[in-house]
Formats: sequence, C-alpha cells, structure tokens
Amino acid sequence: MSMTIETGPTTQSGEVQFATFRVDDLLLGADIRQVEEINRHLEMTPVPHAPGCVRGVINLRGDVVTVVDLRQILGLGATELSATTRNVIVNSRDERIGLLVDRIGDVVILSSDEIDPPPPNLNGADVRLFRGVYRLDGELLVILDVEAVLKADTEGN
Repeated sequence: MSMTIETGPTTQSGEVQFATFRVDDLLLGADIRQVEEINRHLEMTPVPHAPGCVRGVINLRGDVVTVVDLRQILGLGATELSATTRNVIVNSRDERIGLLVDRIGDVVILSSDEIDPPPPNLNGADVRLFRGVYRLDGELLVILDVEAVLKADTEGN
C-alpha cells in the first residue's frame, strides 16, 4: 500500500530529496530542506539538568546549537563517539538542532508516491517518529519525522 507523504514542495515529477544517515542498523532519511549541514564538531559542552538525550551544546560559527542523541530518542542507547559520528544540523521552527548520528549516507531522490507507511513494529522504535519507508535494494530507508523527533526530545522521551 503506497501513500503520499506531505513533504512540502516537490519537483514536477513528484520527487523529493532526503539526506540519509545511519543510527544503529537503521538507514534513516530526513527531508533535505530541513538539513542545513552535516559536521564533525563533536566537542560538546554538557548542559546541566537537560533531558538524557541532550548530549550538550556546540558553538557553530557563533550560534549555540543543542545536540540531541538520535540513538537515545529512538530507544537504542547512547551513541559512542567515533571517527564516523556526525551532527546533522536541522532547522526546526527557526532553531538549529544537531542530531547525533553514527554515520552519514548519501542524498537520495525518491518518488513521493512510492513511500509506504511505516510498519508498526519498526525495530521496536516509536513509529510516531517516522513518516514512512522506502524500499531500496536489500534494505528499507526509514523517513524520519524531524518535528516529531524534536518534540519527543522536549518531552523527555
């Protein structure tokens, strides 16, 4: 069963672009229009009394950016920092937030009508955090709902 997800403006052919990245064994994608940049800045200043998923803040060219651990939000434990760990800087309601991910993938262009609803048992993660799935060769690309993820972060989930 296919569905059309709301992704904002698409190309005339109904294509949408997603930046992809890995968190644990999940291949995730975020709407490219929400992704400002990807960086390696992993020296974070801890924030006292912040929810557990908040890893800290970074100074990104003069702006203070909160970094949240996407693994923790998805219930997969804390991210271990490594040579491949990155911050995916997203913009949500005019605020820049860093999503800590295990490693970066590619930008993929998908047809919006080929994105299926997420299965309810998606690796035990909260399905409300996902907008859909797309079948690639040999695996699924799970489309992340950035707004829902950040809402889960503020609710302390």
